Amino acid sequence: MPHIDRPLTRRMDLTSLQMFVAVCETGSIGKAAEREFIAPSALSKRLSDLELALGSQLLQRHSRGVHPTPAGQSLLHHARSVFFSLDRMHTELTEYADGAKGQVRVHASISATVQFLPEDLGAFIRAHQGIKIDLEEHLSTEVIRAVEEGAADFGVCNTADGVGELQTLPYRQDQLVLIVPRTHALAREPSVAFADTLALDHVGLHSNSSIYVAMRQAATALGQSIKLRIQVTGLDAMCRMIHNGLGVGVMPLRAFTLMHNAGELAAVPLTDPWAHRRIELVARDFSTLPRSARLLVDHLKSSL
Repeated sequence: MPHIDRPLTRRMDLTSLQMFVAVCETGSIGKAAEREFIAPSALSKRLSDLELALGSQLLQRHSRGVHPTPAGQSLLHHARSVFFSLDRMHTELTEYADGAKGQVRVHASISATVQFLPEDLGAFIRAHQGIKIDLEEHLSTEVIRAVEEGAADFGVCNTADGVGELQTLPYRQDQLVLIVPRTHALAREPSVAFADTLALDHVGLHSNSSIYVAMRQAATALGQSIKLRIQVTGLDAMCRMIHNGLGVGVMPLRAFTLMHNAGELAAVPLTDPWAHRRIELVARDFSTLPRSARLLVDHLKSSL
């Protein structure tokens, strides 16, 4: 398609962008037209105009409907980001009209959420009652992706696997320990190497969690594998499984300490270097965050 040298904002409109997203999500021009209350012919015309305006084929037609081309996939990603930002703008402006002083979107790992954020965020809210915090708990990899895509102002997570081009600031450190029943032979040991646990059944977290990834990498380096008996989605569920004899597990020490009713369990420190972890704040650019988000970042930094 020929390149059209006009400003992008004059070559496309939000309605056409919304129609394009609808087509990608439904996989059908007819279904998208029905969902968006527009005639299929009018929707097709908007799509054709959009492709002409951008100089790229966005959709591949086939017998079962349509799917986005590589260029269409890229546009879909950016379009969703645009609409997310518009929704965010509307929400914030509405809250300002109601007298609020700001809103901060934070995505955090399970470890950070369980161990440190409740007290730190509680102290911040008591000092800044007009600022609303939207906190979502995700795996560390998902936290980093959310920050990269603009779905979160900043994240709080383990950064051992890298953060790409994001900026980081120190927040906390934690130590991973082996959780065993108090009657287990290892419960009497002052510490244990992860290699010495690989003959045992393990209760593990989600396969993409930073803890399980570190465990899997350590086992692979030793030429072994983890005897994974069951996987759970939370640390409390892990403790209950271990208490009932389903295996041993690895979790942060402070998280275990905070679980007062975790059962008849003991925590044995792991001697492996990867068991000592950094939890950091991550953002695209801390200096360009909204004032409310910068205030929260400064508060969390001072908690170190």
